[in-house]
Amino acid sequence: MCGIVGYTGFQDAYEVVINGLRRLEYRGYDSAGIVLDRENSSFDVAKTKGKVDDLVAISENLSGKSHVGMGHTRWATHGVPSDRNSHPHLSNNGKVALVHNGIIENYDTIKIMLTEKGFTFKSETDTEILVNLIQYFMDIDPSLDFPTAVRFALNEVYGAYAITVMHDDFPGVLVVARLGSPLAIGLGTNEYFIASDASPFVEFTKEAVYLEEGHMATISLEKGVDIRTIKDNEKIVPQVQELKLSLEQIEKGGYEHFMLKEIFEQPKSIQDTLRGRLLVEEGIIKMAGIWDHLDRIGQAQKITIIACGTSWHAGLIGEYLIEEFARIPVEVEYASEFRYRNPIITENDVVIAISQSGETADTMAALKMAKEKGAFIYGICNVVDSSIARVTDAGSYTHAGPEIGVASTKAFTAQLTVLSLIALKLGKHKGNLSNQEFMSLITELNALPKKVEEVLENTHEITKEIAKHFVDAQNFLYLGRGYNFPAALEGALKLKEISYIHAEGYPAAEMKHGPIALIDENMPIVIIAPKQGHYDKIVSNVQEIKARKGKVIALVNKGDTQVAAMADYLIEFPETSECFSPIIASVPLQLLAYYIAVYRGANVDQPRNLAKSVTVE
Repeated sequence: MCGIVGYTGFQDAYEVVINGLRRLEYRGYDSAGIVLDRENSSFDVAKTKGKVDDLVAISENLSGKSHVGMGHTRWATHGVPSDRNSHPHLSNNGKVALVHNGIIENYDTIKIMLTEKGFTFKSETDTEILVNLIQYFMDIDPSLDFPTAVRFALNEVYGAYAITVMHDDFPGVLVVARLGSPLAIGLGTNEYFIASDASPFVEFTKEAVYLEEGHMATISLEKGVDIRTIKDNEKIVPQVQELKLSLEQIEKGGYEHFMLKEIFEQPKSIQDTLRGRLLVEEGIIKMAGIWDHLDRIGQAQKITIIACGTSWHAGLIGEYLIEEFARIPVEVEYASEFRYRNPIITENDVVIAISQSGETADTMAALKMAKEKGAFIYGICNVVDSSIARVTDAGSYTHAGPEIGVASTKAFTAQLTVLSLIALKLGKHKGNLSNQEFMSLITELNALPKKVEEVLENTHEITKEIAKHFVDAQNFLYLGRGYNFPAALEGALKLKEISYIHAEGYPAAEMKHGPIALIDENMPIVIIAPKQGHYDKIVSNVQEIKARKGKVIALVNKGDTQVAAMADYLIEFPETSECFSPIIASVPLQLLAYYIAVYRGANVDQPRNLAKSVTVE
C-alpha cells in the first residue's frame, strides 16, 4: 500500500527521497512526508495531506541540507488522510523517526500501555505506537543500542509491516525491517537505498537485496548492511540480486498516462510472456514450473484458484480454460474470503495463486493456509522474487514488466496468457487434446500479440470518440457469455476504478433475471459478441435491450452484420478461438474506460482510494 524510500550516502538526500516517492506514488497518494538527518541538529521534518507535489511545495527549503533521510507516501488505513496522520512519525522525545507500510494489529493494547507510562499521541495512526515503543525500550534501558531497541519493539507487535527508522543520536544509521510487506535495499558505491520496490534506485545501482520475511537490517556507510532475524537476532548472509528493471520501463515514454502506455504495451507483454514457452514449430509448450510437477498437477482432484480484483477475473477465465482442456474441476475463490470459511483443501489438491505484485496480503494469507493443509501451491505473478513467488512450490512469472498505473491492464492479459499455456499444456499431457487440436490452438495463441496490436491500431480512435458520449453516464451494464462473462466483469471493474461510474458485469443470460429492469434510454450496455461461442444467444440479448431503448456498445468480430445492425456504437476486433477472445476483447474495454475517465477529468493513474499493491488485509 504505502511507499517507503530511504537513503544514506553522498548525494542530496532530499532529491533522492522526493524522486523516489514520485516513483512509488502509485502505492498510495493521500499524503506524503520526509525526514532528514542533519549533523549536530534535530530532524528536519515535512509532511502533508495530498500528493508528493504538495510535499515539495512545503519542503523545497530542505534541498541540499542532508545526505541521510527517508520518506513516505501513504494509503490510509488507521486515521483519515491529514497532516498529522502523515508519516514520518516522531517519538515523544523527538529522537526517533519512523515510516511504515502495513498494519499493527495490536496497536490499541500497546497504546494503552504507553499512555499509562506517560506517552502522548498526536495522530490516529497505528504507526505512532511503534515509534514510541522504540523510545520506551531505550528509556528503560539507556545502554540499549538503537537497532536492538527496534528489534525488541518489533517482537512486541503483530500484524504486517515494512519500516524504516532513524535515531537522532545515531546519525547516518537506518534500521529497516519487514514482515508481510516488501522492502528492498539498493547497494550503490558509498551509498545505500531503501524502497518498497526497486524503482526509486534503478538509475543508481543494479544490485539489490530483498529483505526476507521476519528480517531486519542495520545500514550505515561505516558498517554496510547487517541483516538479522527479528525474533532471535541470528545473523543472515545477504543474497545480492542483479536488477532486471530499466529506467525506460518506469517512465511514461511520451504517453499522457502510465495506463495508456501500459495498454499499448500489451502486444509486447503477451509476446514476452509467450517467449521461450510456446514453441509452435516444435509443437511444444515449455514451462518448467508445470513440467517439473506435471503428474502432481495433472492428477489433482481439484484446482482452486485464489486471487483478488482483476487477478480474480483472470482466475475465472482460467477456470473455463483448465476445465475445458485439462478436465480437472476448478474453483475460483476470492482470497479475501477463502480462509474465513474453512475451505475443503487436501494434499491431493492444487492451489493456484494469482497476483500482479506477488505481495497481495489476502492472497498470501490464503495460500499459506492452503499450504498448511498439504496442497501443492502454484504461483502466477509479475514481480520476480516477490513474497508469493518465494513461498509457492512452483510457478510462472508473467513478463508484463512494471505496471505503474493502479488499474491493471497488461498484467491481466499476461495472466490470461499464462493460464492459457497451463491449460493447453495439461490438456495435451492428459490426452484431452489431439495433436491437430493442440496445434490449432497454440497457433492461435501465438498469433495473439499481432491481433492485439491490430486491435490497438483499429479501435483506439473509435473508442476515444465513443467515450465522449458517456462522460455524464451514471451507470453502465457489461454483458458477456461463456469466456467473455469474466471479461465483462473486468470491463466493468476498469470503468469503476478510474471513472467512478457505477458499472456491473453480468452473464448475458442473467440479464432477464434482474438487470433488465434498469434498461432504458439512459442506460449504456456494453456487450461482447464474438462469432465464436454463443452468438445467436447474444443476438437475442441485443434485441431485448433495443426493445427497451437501451444504448448498445457492441464489441464484434470484423464482418459482423446482425449485432452490428442493431448496435448504437460498434467496436470491431479480429476473430480468434473463443477461449482467447477475452484477451483481445479486453483491450478496447480498457481504452473505453480510460477515455471516459480522461474526459471526466479523473486521475487515471492514481484513482481515489485505490493503491496498486494491497499489502494489508
